[in-house]
Amino acid sequence: MIRDRARLTLFALVGLLGACATHAGPMVEFHPSPSAGGPFSPSVRVGDLLFLSGVIGIDSTGKMAPGGVRPEARLALENLKAELARQGLGLDRVVKCTVIMADMADWPAMNEVYVTFFPGVKPARTAFAASQLIFNARLELDCVAAVR
Repeated sequence: MIRDRARLTLFALVGLLGACATHAGPMVEFHPSPSAGGPFSPSVRVGDLLFLSGVIGIDSTGKMAPGGVRPEARLALENLKAELARQGLGLDRVVKCTVIMADMADWPAMNEVYVTFFPGVKPARTAFAASQLIFNARLELDCVAAVR
């Protein structure tokens, strides 16, 4: 009986060690910017999740969308959509968004634009205000998408 337990324990340990030795953890891929956009990756894939860096309503020339939070939200969401497309995904794969706003009074206007980009099932979402965003943006979006 003791010999059988020892044998089973040994088999279990060998199996566990073999599993640990062959599993190096989730795959991590850094997706650098196609242009020199700053000291960050626009997206990073870890396993089946794609983490997208925060996006604001700035165009390819570095100019903020004029006209307030609605045009900024539209361009930020277009920028998000473009990075997803670069990774072969669409907005339908977004599972979580964080909306950082310079002024929560802009929430209704931002939301009017946001829902047009997510007409079906909506991703989980968190929102909060910050005292100042980069380039004096009115909002920044940070999202996570499912790859599979």
